[in-house]
Amino acid sequence: MGAIYRREMGAFFTSGIAYVFLAVFYFFSGYFFYDEVLSSGYTDTSPLFQNMFRIVLFLIPILTMRLLSEEKKNRTDQGLLTAPVGLGEIVVGKYLAALTIYIIAESIIFVYAVILGYLGDVVWATLLGNYFAMLLLGAAFIAVGLFISSLTENQMTAAVFSMAVLFFLYVFGSAADKFSKKWMYDLITELSFYDRYIEFTQGVFNLTSVLFYLSTAFLFNFFTVRVLEKRRWS
Repeated sequence: MGAIYRREMGAFFTSGIAYVFLAVFYFFSGYFFYDEVLSSGYTDTSPLFQNMFRIVLFLIPILTMRLLSEEKKNRTDQGLLTAPVGLGEIVVGKYLAALTIYIIAESIIFVYAVILGYLGDVVWATLLGNYFAMLLLGAAFIAVGLFISSLTENQMTAAVFSMAVLFFLYVFGSAADKFSKKWMYDLITELSFYDRYIEFTQGVFNLTSVLFYLSTAFLFNFFTVRVLEKRRWS
């Protein structure tokens, strides 16, 4: 797994994807930090994180689009699948590499915290809660993107399809109000990625939401392993 992880980390930077991802993430987070936090005169970073949810929807597919689709396109997947390493290790190595780039990007918030520290008192509990929420969101969405990348050999197809799926997961919760039956409303709300994320940005720590995001990440990584397993024996 370590070899796969190092290989993917190197590929992120040699291909330039890491630089593009980090630059765009820093640009939008910097903009929202100035517009929603500094301009307001408050040290609450919740508005920044609420806006970054939408940006992450379109950025993560860029991060995950080549992870497995490129292997298939270049016909290097067969060598990878027949290597003396488990399929789970291949998936986890690639997944952790993408998650590492995401964490590097997200950690810019601590630079913003230092800036806010000069202007007033930083509410660290709220800031860390927001940071943790975005980390969980990224962990789940990266797993979804990796799974979709395993289904095609075209990077652009993987990116566009991932964006569509993540956008659907974003708007899914808004459909709850259209159902009059309480059980249907409750079900959709429970499965809403955005509603669970907003809970964190509002200072509510819900263990169920933590398990929800972690379970999503585990489930889609499991699906990816099954796709590779099918390809290995085809």
